[in-house]
Amino acid sequence: MTGRYQYFRTEDFDCQETGENQMKPIFIHKLDTLREACGFPFIVTSGFRSPTHSIEKRKEKVGTHAQGIAADIKYKDGTQMYKIVQKAIELGFTGIGVHRSFVHVDIRKLGDDRHPVMWAY
Repeated sequence: MTGRYQYFRTEDFDCQETGENQMKPIFIHKLDTLREACGFPFIVTSGFRSPTHSIEKRKEKVGTHAQGIAADIKYKDGTQMYKIVQKAIELGFTGIGVHRSFVHVDIRKLGDDRHPVMWAY
């Protein structure tokens, strides 16, 4: 996978606290596909998080943002939120979280006994 994307720049995913960026190109390409499927612009409110990021430091084990396989996408209304979730499911995102102002999507690895997950904040 190359660093060339249709809708995003690698810098869109920089850690907000450290500026680091270790996003996996496969994830950004998948997010590009999701953006295309939705048909409206995405604002990424959180991409890569350094393991030293204040949110990650509170966790027992770093999350999908620190693994470079997650992003939070701001939406403007319930129609956009629904479409992001619907298309993310269709495209095989394995973690989806819905917040009152953003949708989290990730491509967490699933073992034989694990299934895709969805949650609300």
